[in-house]
Amino acid sequence: MKDEKPQALAAEFSIGQIVHHKLFGYRGVIFDVDPVFAGSDAWYAQNSKTRSPRDKPWYHVLVHDTSSTTYVAERNLERDDSCDPVRHPLLDHVLERARGGNYRSRDRSN
Repeated sequence: MKDEKPQALAAEFSIGQIVHHKLFGYRGVIFDVDPVFAGSDAWYAQNSKTRSPRDKPWYHVLVHDTSSTTYVAERNLERDDSCDPVRHPLLDHVLERARGGNYRSRDRSN
């Protein structure tokens, strides 16, 4: 029997998409995606209050109207269709506004 590696699941959200956190109510914009949890066991134990699955996508999010970023499991996010812009001091360094209210990466090599 050969070793089979788990296949990465397709991410529901993408870089530049505006999202809403289902539990904590904040809005933000995704600036990076990990196909599976990429943090340490210690970080997971301290910060993943909902014990979200590690084998599904996780997202790096610029949190609206703060200078914070966060790392969020896919199951805790939903689309934000408001088209309202996100305000964050790092936004213009990594993303630019695109049609339809979302953003796109400034790094076109992605």
